[in-house]
Amino acid sequence: MAELNTFQRIRDLDWDHQVVLALYLCERMVPNYEFFCHITQFGDAKPLRGALNACWDHVAQPKQVKVNFGRWQEKVDEVTPSEHGHDMLGVYPAMDACTAISILLQGLLDKNAGNLLDVAKVSQASVVKFIELNDAEQVPADELQQHVDEHELYQYEIAMQQAMVSFLESQPAVSAALIKQVRQMVIDEGVSNLGLQLEED
Repeated sequence: MAELNTFQRIRDLDWDHQVVLALYLCERMVPNYEFFCHITQFGDAKPLRGALNACWDHVAQPKQVKVNFGRWQEKVDEVTPSEHGHDMLGVYPAMDACTAISILLQGLLDKNAGNLLDVAKVSQASVVKFIELNDAEQVPADELQQHVDEHELYQYEIAMQQAMVSFLESQPAVSAALIKQVRQMVIDEGVSNLGLQLEED
């Protein structure tokens, strides 16, 4: 399966490249949280953005920029919504965005590559869950798996992960210039892993 091939390729990346991939995937999930906040007036995206910005800066200049990963994790946890009290589909992608960033921070704190791989798994699972919950009433249960596999959002998620892995495989080292380039890629893409884009204020 494509996702299994993707996960093995992620395992084979160097640590620094794995961190960049995890950051990229987290960035693609944050708009889902921002959309949820916009609709419900619950939560605050600033801790998510702040955590990711701190991590980007750290990866770009590891000797100059020190980050308290545990404190940022606490801040993200404080604004993580719960499915209890939010009876809407959007709460799940919002929760997943927070979960992915928290896992990333834990991985950086523990120097654990397994956490960085888990970010990719959370991103894919978030797309799968969104499709299943959104389309379950229209698609027979025995056809749901095939429906997910063939869905454009899932295909897009797999393609984007593989494209970024391929790009990172071609980069001999992570540098400040590479970080700037990857962050610009997120901006240029302009949508989340669910295809969401918030209007600028």
